[in-house]
Amino acid sequence: MWQSSPPGSIYDYIRVASFSIGPDGLIEQWSRRAAGLFGMASHEAVGKDPVEAFMPDELRPYARRSVGEILDGKEWTGLVPFRMPGENGFRGLAEIYVMPSETESGERAALCIVVDVQALRRIETDLAASQAIFGQSPFGFVLFGTDFAVVRANQRFATVFGGEAEDHRGRTVHDYLAGPEADRLTLTLKRVLETGESVTDLQLVGTAPGSSDRRHWSMNLYRVHSGSGRPIGIAGLATDVTQRHIAAREAASARRNLALLNEASARIGNSLDLETTARELLDVAVPGFCDLASVDLYQGLLTGEEASPGSWGRHHQESGSGSAELRRVAQASAVSDAVPGVLRGTGRSGGTETGEDTGPPALGSVHRYPFHSPCAVALRTSRVADVPGDERGLVHSTLAVPMVAHDIVVGLVQFSRTKGSEPFGERDRALATELAARAAVCIDNARLYRREHERALILQRSLLPPGDPEAAGLDIACRYLPGNTATEVGGDWFDVIELPGHRTALVVGDVMGRGLRAAVAMGELRTAVRTLALLDLEPAEVLSALDEVARGLGTPGGGERSAGFGGGGGAQWPSRAAHKSREADLSEVYLATCVYAVYDPVTRRCTFANAGHLPPVVVEPGEAALLLDVPPGMPLGVGGEPFEEVEVELKEGALLALYTDGLVESRDHPLDEGLEAFRQALATPTEPLEDVCDHVLTTLDTRHGEDDIALLMARIQGLPVDAVGDWRLPRELRSVGRARELARIQLTAWGLDDLVDTTELLVSELVTNALRYGEGEIRLRLLRDRTLVCEVWDAGLVQPRRRRARDTDEGGRGLQLVGLLSAAWGSRRTPRGKTVWFELALPAGEPAAELSVEQLLSMY
Repeated sequence: MWQSSPPGSIYDYIRVASFSIGPDGLIEQWSRRAAGLFGMASHEAVGKDPVEAFMPDELRPYARRSVGEILDGKEWTGLVPFRMPGENGFRGLAEIYVMPSETESGERAALCIVVDVQALRRIETDLAASQAIFGQSPFGFVLFGTDFAVVRANQRFATVFGGEAEDHRGRTVHDYLAGPEADRLTLTLKRVLETGESVTDLQLVGTAPGSSDRRHWSMNLYRVHSGSGRPIGIAGLATDVTQRHIAAREAASARRNLALLNEASARIGNSLDLETTARELLDVAVPGFCDLASVDLYQGLLTGEEASPGSWGRHHQESGSGSAELRRVAQASAVSDAVPGVLRGTGRSGGTETGEDTGPPALGSVHRYPFHSPCAVALRTSRVADVPGDERGLVHSTLAVPMVAHDIVVGLVQFSRTKGSEPFGERDRALATELAARAAVCIDNARLYRREHERALILQRSLLPPGDPEAAGLDIACRYLPGNTATEVGGDWFDVIELPGHRTALVVGDVMGRGLRAAVAMGELRTAVRTLALLDLEPAEVLSALDEVARGLGTPGGGERSAGFGGGGGAQWPSRAAHKSREADLSEVYLATCVYAVYDPVTRRCTFANAGHLPPVVVEPGEAALLLDVPPGMPLGVGGEPFEEVEVELKEGALLALYTDGLVESRDHPLDEGLEAFRQALATPTEPLEDVCDHVLTTLDTRHGEDDIALLMARIQGLPVDAVGDWRLPRELRSVGRARELARIQLTAWGLDDLVDTTELLVSELVTNALRYGEGEIRLRLLRDRTLVCEVWDAGLVQPRRRRARDTDEGGRGLQLVGLLSAAWGSRRTPRGKTVWFELALPAGEPAAELSVEQLLSMY
């Protein structure tokens, strides 16, 4: 079939033309390509002498001879310079093929084929350059035809996929890539061919022949056109980017690890709870680092054993019987229907010594690992161990990582990856070690905090009154609610102290600051309060002396302390360093508030002194709750200001409440609102006192857990009139006999006949001493409540002093008798003298014990 040459054929590039010369040597026929090559139309060329028209002057003689030879029937081929018509005609070089011919009449003629030599040389240069680029390129170069088969490939491409470059002609993408990748490349080739849009950095994954390694290629594709613009195929430039992918993957892994460590720093250790810290570790690790994970902590750590942490697992490891007991405290899984932990190969012995692998332990269970298991080895050596997986199981890669903090192993964390995930590498081992170490430090800190917290709690609870305190003339109820485990131990305390004469001291205080130091300071202040109370000082004097104690606590070694409790003596000035230390410690721990009250059940009068504490609340029958106007004074430890006293007479059945700020103060409401709510909660004081306490705590918005709460409530129940005997005696000798008589009559009326003899003897001794050493009028008072109390008052200021009489002394044994026969005795100052007292236990149906011979002889 005849077919015209399509546009863009090879003849268009090499510029081939033809013309014929007649028997007369003139141009007889002139083709269109000749017109294009020489720039002369057909009507201008036909009939002209080609030598005259195109040859330079200096070549015309030679050209005429050649034309003559051609017309004589000789073929000729050669390079012929030519010029374009015109004075400034372009000079060129043509390769002419001359073939003799004959006309119909048998005359000699010639057919000339002309090729532009310069165009040929340009094509040769382009082909050489193209061949150099295609053949010498370090990248794989391939040319696909319009049917997407390989038309040509360079040697670099053949080096990767085998064979010679010519062997790849006619192959398709399916001969190089697996199904999904081959289909994706075919669709891309089709799109490039149809749209003409280039594709850059097309990522392809496959394997080279004879290798199982996955390779990554980056391919650039563009459509190839002929000279006329007709698409003739797609060129592809392929680059092996496997190393770049490996580097990118490592960089991404490093970035992921850094992000994971950053997240771990932010999320692990937010709680001081051991189990919570373990769960925080797994929240970070799963699924960002692994698919399954679990945390085991030593049982000794969780139970708070005081043994050295290093000994938790030492006994079992040294004996070869396996690890010490561990408890599974946390586990996590990113795989549905998967049991967290290592499925097989852990070598767990579920609490036995047989070494039998019983599968992963349940959450909360206590277990051991056999001596030679990877987990036990990791715990024993403090190094990461690889746990072999089960080919039939879900997990194929597991790391057993010991949790080490300050060279102490506190537990074990296991990270596992399931099939389909990459196995752990060296980078992963380093990251796992770092994650476990960070969590271990937080767990060890939590352990140390818990130990200190428990010690502070023990100290704090040991300093609170045991059980339900009892006092004469008072019905007492108390509540103490410590802050939750998230807050430190506070310095709140309360106390109920029995004083002579059936009086009672009620104390509530709060050391500023938290933690063990606050608890220690609270204990020291509470002890000081009890000591001062036994001296029977007035409330203001107690707080003044307590202020000195508190200021001494703020100085290293208690250096800045007066010589006595409110007595004389100059202050000892501390050094500058001690002064700075005192200033630093004072604001944190050693400032305290306190309210101290002394209640007398005989008079139902209560004397208050306040050191910066919240005011007491009193609710009298039928009245609204009232905040007592007690001058607050400065907190203990500040010093420089005296404390004032307020004496209040309380009605029978009145309710007195002392409390700390945790009951009425919160971040969510001001103090005034809390105090008003407290007053409203005491609107029904006639209920049982225990119920009133519960009602207050359940009604107020205390935000319990933010601060400790101490509440001390007392209902006033004065001593009955018939339980008090009170007499005044003149200062004369017969008052001794009168005192014995009054005591005998009163005890007989009370039915305490068993105490008559002892009481008469001791009353006689005290009244005699008052007459001999005292001043002014003598007062005798007997009080009956839970015990019998006898008080002898006089106006003298000299305090009695017990001494041992010499063998020749006729007296001086009175106070010795008082000390031997009474349950307790003492003396205290009064505003107008002193009071000497003794106390006897009420008989419980048994006769009173008589003094032994040794006791009697000891007085002589």
